[in-house]
Amino acid sequence: MRFSTSLVLVTLMLASLAACGGRAPHRGAPGLPAAFGDADPHSWSGRAPVHYPVHGIDAARYQGEIDFRQAEAAGVAFTFLKATEGADHKDEMFATNWRRARAAGMPVGAYHYYYFCRTAEEQARWYIANVPRAPGALPPVLDLEWNHLSRTCRHRPDAAHVRAEARTFLRMLTAHYGQRPIIYTTVDFWRDNDLRQLQGYEFWLRSVAGHPASTYPGADWSFWQYTGTGLVPGVRGKVDINVFAGSAKGWAAWYQARKQ
Repeated sequence: MRFSTSLVLVTLMLASLAACGGRAPHRGAPGLPAAFGDADPHSWSGRAPVHYPVHGIDAARYQGEIDFRQAEAAGVAFTFLKATEGADHKDEMFATNWRRARAAGMPVGAYHYYYFCRTAEEQARWYIANVPRAPGALPPVLDLEWNHLSRTCRHRPDAAHVRAEARTFLRMLTAHYGQRPIIYTTVDFWRDNDLRQLQGYEFWLRSVAGHPASTYPGADWSFWQYTGTGLVPGVRGKVDINVFAGSAKGWAAWYQARKQ
């Protein structure tokens, strides 16, 4: 059978896409490293994410199984995985991706999505029951944001109660894992609950429409989640992408000082 040159090229392209899980090659987005894309890119002004050398992802069950070796080759330096929520829910992909990330040598940590209808003690015990103390693991993460889309609990306690419960959760995890957790939050939750009062903890700030210097004036941060619609080799579909606040050398020192 004879094949035209164009048909051969099309066949090769389709085979290549199939090998990558059926996705088209990633294209750079403004302000992002060349290997990454964005399904809904932002026009960055000021210091864009690309000016930070250390990038990582955070993922949950929605991303399915992740190819961490491919992601690392594309420039992913760390991963945070959703582990637990409330006091009775665990992410169905956590164990698989935790194991795969560690097998690939990827620095990986686990986060807990806080649920305002259960006590801090219950939630800390649930996290501890499901997240192992593993050599080389990143610090635990407490994810604090309003549960405005929850079908069962949209409770909004006052700021003093939020901070008191957060301190209880953080103390319990510090005692168990031997390192202080990181606090992840959003612009509105930071403002509504004056989280700058939670001193002594590092912050991971979500800001997809501007640099944290403009959306969290005066706040110190270690990680910045700059998009929730990122496209990263090795990850099916959209994924959150983050940067570390410092240099590559600073990241190595930070990781060495905080890993278990």
